[in-house]
Amino acid sequence: MSLLKLEGKSVLITGADSGIGKAVALLLASHGADIAIIYHSNQEDAEKTQSEITRLGRKSIIFQGDINDYEFCEDTAGKVASEFGGIDILINNAGVQFPSDNIEELEEKNIRKTFDSNIVGMILLTKVVFPYLKEGSSIVNTTSAVAYQGHAELLDYSATKGAIVSFTRSLALQAKPKGIRVNAVAPGPVATPLTEKTFGEEEEDDNKPPLERNASPEEIATSFLFLVSDDAVQITGQVFHPNGGIIING
Repeated sequence: MSLLKLEGKSVLITGADSGIGKAVALLLASHGADIAIIYHSNQEDAEKTQSEITRLGRKSIIFQGDINDYEFCEDTAGKVASEFGGIDILINNAGVQFPSDNIEELEEKNIRKTFDSNIVGMILLTKVVFPYLKEGSSIVNTTSAVAYQGHAELLDYSATKGAIVSFTRSLALQAKPKGIRVNAVAPGPVATPLTEKTFGEEEEDDNKPPLERNASPEEIATSFLFLVSDDAVQITGQVFHPNGGIIING
């Protein structure tokens, strides 16, 4: 009996050139999945992730583009399904943030970019991938603890993460008759290139969760593996909270 949880499965994941997305892509590949990656701009990191996946003995293809471009989403989904013989798992992980501690100083262009990147693009990509999914397929969306706690410097980002929770729950209801499971993961503080770029290591250290340290991307990735595997066959419409012990209602 194989110990691989995803043997023969195909995955499409956004934002897997670094951070949580990369850790998820590598973990799923190590369990037998072929991985397609959509990245926005960092070709070097995306190619590095791709090569690490192929060294694990799995197929990997990468696509540079913007998930707010509907035609790009359609074209990419079709190419992935053609190359891999279908799509079994969709991981919506891409996101951006522009911190500001004063709503009066929020820039309109950044507000719109945050919503476009974090929730609008997620819905567009899911819409075009959904017809390729079948009974037993699954979708996992990356939300955040800030969807529940809020964050004084991330007003619009927190709002998009709250929208992801609602989108996940609603799509799970719609997808249930088709046998497609839809869940989300809401990490607490994680040491990723995005958080380091946004806040720097020192400030993040001042906001550690009860376990007194930020999580690594690899520690978060295991929640995704569980949710897309047959181990989670009875789980849909749920949000997992690998947040180091932060108490969250909901």
